[in-house]
Amino acid sequence: MKKTKATISNIAKRPPIVVVMGHIDHGKSTLLDYIRKAHSVDTEAGGITQHLSAYVSSHTTKDGQVANITFLDTPGHEAFQKMRLRGADVADVAILVVSAEDGVKPQTLEALESIKQGKLPYIVAINKIDKPAADIVRTQSSLIEHEIYIEGMGGNIPWVGISAKTGEGVNELLDLVVLTAELAELHGDNSAPASGQVIEGKLDPKRGNTATLLITDGTLKTGTFVVSGTVFAPVRIMEDYLGKPIKEANMSTPVGIVGFTDIPKVGATFFTVNTKKEAEMAITKESLLYVQPERVMSELPTIPILIKADVLGTIDAIEHELSKFTSDRICVRVIGTGVGDVTSNDIQNVSATKNSIVVGFNVKVERQAAELAERLGVEIDTFSIIYELSEWLNTALKNRTPKIEEVIVTGKVKILKHFSTQKYTHVLGGRAEEGLVKLNQRVRITRRDVEIGKGIIKNLQQYKSDVQQITEGEFGMQLETKAEIAPGDYLETYDLIIS
Repeated sequence: MKKTKATISNIAKRPPIVVVMGHIDHGKSTLLDYIRKAHSVDTEAGGITQHLSAYVSSHTTKDGQVANITFLDTPGHEAFQKMRLRGADVADVAILVVSAEDGVKPQTLEALESIKQGKLPYIVAINKIDKPAADIVRTQSSLIEHEIYIEGMGGNIPWVGISAKTGEGVNELLDLVVLTAELAELHGDNSAPASGQVIEGKLDPKRGNTATLLITDGTLKTGTFVVSGTVFAPVRIMEDYLGKPIKEANMSTPVGIVGFTDIPKVGATFFTVNTKKEAEMAITKESLLYVQPERVMSELPTIPILIKADVLGTIDAIEHELSKFTSDRICVRVIGTGVGDVTSNDIQNVSATKNSIVVGFNVKVERQAAELAERLGVEIDTFSIIYELSEWLNTALKNRTPKIEEVIVTGKVKILKHFSTQKYTHVLGGRAEEGLVKLNQRVRITRRDVEIGKGIIKNLQQYKSDVQQITEGEFGMQLETKAEIAPGDYLETYDLIIS
């Protein structure tokens, strides 16, 4: 889509988008909760309970400057895991939380790697300074040992000691966020059509396909159309992070949009167009691109593998066997290798990565490692014959290969009457307008061309007899769905082919 040429008057300073990262139990969620309650933009809310997966906070610096900051509310969230694997590229600034009791831990280093991949400026927050076991000096040494060179210790990475529980040091931390954002010179074009990223998507039983978008450039207005990948939505219902309806949203603002043609993918980019025709043309082009065999490997689901073997030469052989595996649906990545038995430390290191496999050749698995792997759901397999390992790897990788679902539309039905509802089963009268309607078939439910839900046909009746399918005329049916159906709605019947 062609953007309006920016002028000096249209270029505006953009509030920073901040992601909080770190090891589990080091206080990320506690910090976000404190900031949300103490620095809410809407003070009348008194505690945000219906916030989206991002929210806006207002902070007054020690110099009296008032600045808005957008926080990604994502610790432990599935949508955040996907963002982390992309290098948290939606954020402008990162806060790396490290416990003053524990120092640097495995997930601290994983978070740091994501920050570096995303080339994000970051601030270290040494948390839990109110705890009796807190030791800031020891934590600083731990940071230096892991090449996190903070200010005052031979480096230039800003840091501050905080207590996310009491709020001590949090204002100083937010001052550093504002300063870091100013140094990054974040700007955008207010006059441009909005663009940004999808940070959350779901099916709302009552309202249909919804998504949370984070605007990184331009202004989003009602009356336009949002396009992301192969889906789009009219911007009729737009809500802020408090769930309040709004007509317009600016840069760094999270918004909720209702009425997507399907659930948009988390992490995907979006842009806006003025008409439905432009939106349909855009997703048609995207669909044509999607079916091409050339895909960027980094965008495929990744299967992480840790290899442990008796000698280095065996590791080379295993990596050679892995190189033989080819797929256009998954990417195999060796995340580590080592000589010796499988240890608890190995399991701990891979446990934060979804679908990871530990492969051992001519080595043993320590008892503590086996117990930890079972508890954390990490798969371990050991071998002494290379071809057995090769066969197992191929089977394991194929089992982890995601299936492709193909939707084949067979018919279209107009709802004429809604007779009754019992739990989620609706008794309806309809008319077959196109194609074929079959018993036990899946349906998309639309109202004024907007999908409001999905369902399954549980019974079909025509001329007072149960039938297996309908090709024309009026008929009765039982439809199982959580959506609220009304006369005038349409059902699009389809078969789902999985390969």
